[in-house]
Amino acid sequence: MSSSTWTPDYRACVAIHPSGPLSRTTHRVPALLRSCHPEPAVAVTVFTTALAMATGRGLAGSAAVAVAVLAGQLSVGWCNDAVDAQRDMVCGRRDKPVASGDLPPRTVAVAAGAALGLCVPLSLLSGAAAGAAHLGGMVVAGWAYNLRLKHTVLSPLPYAVGFGSLPAFVTLGLPSPSWPAWWAVTAGALLGVGAHLVNVLPDIEDDLTTGVRGLPQRLGRPVCRRLAPLLMLAAVGVLVAGPPGPVGALGWTLTAAAGTVAVLGTAASTETRNRWPFRAAIVVAGMAVAQVLLRGPAMV
Repeated sequence: MSSSTWTPDYRACVAIHPSGPLSRTTHRVPALLRSCHPEPAVAVTVFTTALAMATGRGLAGSAAVAVAVLAGQLSVGWCNDAVDAQRDMVCGRRDKPVASGDLPPRTVAVAAGAALGLCVPLSLLSGAAAGAAHLGGMVVAGWAYNLRLKHTVLSPLPYAVGFGSLPAFVTLGLPSPSWPAWWAVTAGALLGVGAHLVNVLPDIEDDLTTGVRGLPQRLGRPVCRRLAPLLMLAAVGVLVAGPPGPVGALGWTLTAAAGTVAVLGTAASTETRNRWPFRAAIVVAGMAVAQVLLRGPAMV
């Protein structure tokens, strides 16, 4: 199949799941949950909420952060599966409910739109500036990646913008809004790009077959395996050097552990469709958040 002639045809996807919505209602709920990319959705929500609590957003403010981020992540995840429906079918992605026939693409697309619609008022609960940071950063960037940028050399940009904007969403929603510290934004952007590389690693060959030529696909698997841990280590390094005050023994322990997980995680990427590198990136991100929490409210 030539990449230059690749055009999604969602009618074929719809045809594999005929009518009878009432009998499939209970069946579709778990399928929708599988289709939303639950691991990153939950991880990003938990990590951002932890930052909100640590920086003084309080219980209500942190809850507002949690529901907004979760809605945004759901919208991006469902959008991704709806857009990639036929491509995933061609690649035999049985782990994707749309590709396996458990969900029609239209159902996932409607869910993505509904989550996006909810995300707007939920984001604005934190204030106009914070809401704009979340919607214009993480959510718009995620949709732009799904709809267009994943096919271009700019594919890392939405990840850098999206994850770099999360600290701003937290701090701009404080009672006294302020921009986050430079090191929080920089570390978030580096972690985002690293996550992009390891997320793509298992699917590079399938992506190239179906015409997806983002930056990781152009660089190739060997380069991505080396570059991804370097980016994640750079993010951890920024979190060590950037905030004021001593790191402490626990901080150095977390740093060493994050470096080990980053390197070992990408070492597991020799097989296609191996998701452990991406899970390792989530663990590294969690350790990075823990590093920030150890420094207290310095992110503001």
